[in-house]
Amino acid sequence: MSIGSKIYELRKKQNLSQEGLAEKLEVTRQTISNWECDETIPDLKYANQLAQVFHVSVDYLVGNDCLQPTIEKVSNIEKLAGIIIKLIKYLGIVLIALILIGFISILFFMNNKQTNKCY
Repeated sequence: MSIGSKIYELRKKQNLSQEGLAEKLEVTRQTISNWECDETIPDLKYANQLAQVFHVSVDYLVGNDCLQPTIEKVSNIEKLAGIIIKLIKYLGIVLIALILIGFISILFFMNNKQTNKCY
């Protein structure tokens, strides 16, 4: 979403007209219109004032949403954790199978030893 779209949506949420927002920032209504139409963008001074008026961060206004990379990192960690859990599960099954095969082999070997005894 562009900065102009954000300004427009935030202004509408606060039931402000372009004129009303312009008065708060001490700019012209045309300046607000230019920002909302993405014809121009507010400089840092006005971006900071807009953030204060709308109770948002300047990062939010300019689209530098810090939350998205965090969500992506968490998502990647969750995927990796899922892979690790599956791997541990499969390794556990293989280990149990090997132990059972070993146990059965020992029983079979001991049984063969007893049947092959000479009397």
